[in-house]
Order: sequence, then C-alpha cells, then structure tokens
Amino acid sequence: MRASTPAASRRAFGPAAALLCLLLAPPALADEGWLEVTADSGRLIASLPMPEGEAWCLEWNHSVTGIRVQDCYRHREGLMVLERSHQPDFSAGLGHVPGRGRQVSDGEGGYWIEGIDEPVPGNRYHLRVGSPEVNHRLLHEDRRLSLSDQAAGERVTIHLRTSSPTS
Repeated sequence: MRASTPAASRRAFGPAAALLCLLLAPPALADEGWLEVTADSGRLIASLPMPEGEAWCLEWNHSVTGIRVQDCYRHREGLMVLERSHQPDFSAGLGHVPGRGRQVSDGEGGYWIEGIDEPVPGNRYHLRVGSPEVNHRLLHEDRRLSLSDQAAGERVTIHLRTSSPTS
C-alpha cells in the first residue's frame, strides 16, 4: 500500500479546488456578455464587451424627418432588455403605445418612453442598416460606432451573447 504524502494530497485537491471555484463564481463573472453585430454574410461588424448590468443604445436619424431616435437596452440577468426609447416628436412610425411603458417629457419638446422593460426574443434582432443619412449607430459609454459606415443597406443581426441558455 502506498502512503499518501502532503504533496500528493495537494495535487489531488488542485483540480477539485479549481472546479469548486468555477462553480461558486459570482454571477457577474459567470455571465459576462458580448454585444455583437454580424452581417448576414457572417462578417463581424462590431463586438463590444457587455457585462451584466451594462446598457447601450441604438441611435439613428429618422428616414423622413431626420430627427434623432434612440432605443436603449440593458444586459439584465443574461437577457437583452429594451428599457426605454427617445423620440423627439411624433413623426411617421413613432409614438407611445398605451400600456407599453410611460411617456415623459425630455424637457426639449420630445419625450422618453420609460419603463418598457421588454426582453428581446432570443437576445437578438435583425436590422436593415440605413444609409449614411440615417446613420444607425451603437452608443456605449463614451463610444459611438456607426453601423452605416460599415454596413449601409445590409441586413445585420444585433445579438447579446451570454452564457445563458437562451442566447
């Protein structure tokens, strides 16, 4: 029979300890996310780290009036959630739908629709990227990334990738 040595015990415990650390990792570490924009051809247009709790917006100029519109999202518990939308006026296709958030003034003649809180099915949606005049752009922290500069006229998928089984 072979005697167990302290070194052998440490080697045997090493992998078990590493597995235990992974299983007990805080949720924020276990569910890091990435916001990816991919063209239908498979070309990766953008990839931004998007950890739990982070927010971003898709901003564009309305195709008829040219006003700036925003839809703002958050990575919430592994889900892409539409939280709010900014609309400077009631142009074609814009407006508040009763029962879907609440409309509040932005103090500049436009309004925010707050409290929408709708998870985006599958953590992804498709977008036909507008012309340079429409200028679809991602806003995150102090960064502004023009999708129109890279993919005008193309259909893209905006996808929050997480370790969640739904994404």
